[in-house]
Amino acid sequence: MFVKAIEEINRFTRPIHTIMRTYGSSKVFAGASTLFFVNEEGIAVTCRHVAEHILQSEKINQQYLLFTQARFRLIKDENHEANLKELELTNKYTPETIIQAKHFFADCFDKISGYECFIHPSVDLAIIKFKGFTQRFYQNYARFISDDQLAKPGRMLCRSGFPFPEFSNYTYNYQKDDIEWTREGNPRTPSFPIEGIITRLIAQHGQISGIELSSPGLRGQSGGPLFDPTGIVFGMQSSTRHLHLGFDLENHEIPNGPKSKRVTNTPFLHVGQCVHASIIKKFLREHSIKFYEA
Repeated sequence: MFVKAIEEINRFTRPIHTIMRTYGSSKVFAGASTLFFVNEEGIAVTCRHVAEHILQSEKINQQYLLFTQARFRLIKDENHEANLKELELTNKYTPETIIQAKHFFADCFDKISGYECFIHPSVDLAIIKFKGFTQRFYQNYARFISDDQLAKPGRMLCRSGFPFPEFSNYTYNYQKDDIEWTREGNPRTPSFPIEGIITRLIAQHGQISGIELSSPGLRGQSGGPLFDPTGIVFGMQSSTRHLHLGFDLENHEIPNGPKSKRVTNTPFLHVGQCVHASIIKKFLREHSIKFYEA
């Protein structure tokens, strides 16, 4: 049903690769999120929480740089350990604290000199305007529904994004005490689509702002397009809500081969929540950004 649509969507949907590490650890852990382009001018949309994490990483990295400089000055201090603990306390560093985070916009452009973000004030939506590229690697751009009333309960739609990152082109540089991208390893992550039907529409301040789907949006699909079998974009994956079904089992006996065992289970229905195309189009208009409808 969605074969041709997915092929079309993949032409302008791209992953945001992320690497991070926590304080006192050299282990680098990776994640991904999604954006999709709305025109040929290097302008894409993603979730507000994705864009905010990208912007916050600059502050995180700068704070750690200042911390390492201060820590270096303590090396010959007689009260090194006590002063180091005080420095850690001042910076609120614990083994769980993320101290470095870097992002890479994979397969988007030959190069960029920077980007500008526009954050929606109330909806999980952001615009990213890339700068300084000379060649773009995405081949097309989104076509949004022209009739917003087409998003009705019962309609089958699909989402695509990058929930299972497989890229491995990163490392921790012991000499520099830094995480960095490398030329070695796998630089790519495959997309992953998941379908569902519209169950309900979501309203905010008396206005339709979102679309609920019968299946969950997966981690990493945030910022990915929601589309129909023709590839027309109805919205953008944002979050997943967990609805308690009320079918709880406590110490319930079930057969297990020749024996039986007791299980406890609290089931939930995981439904995806997407930003409605009407909200995306309105936000693009507010910033005088060209987009396309079909």
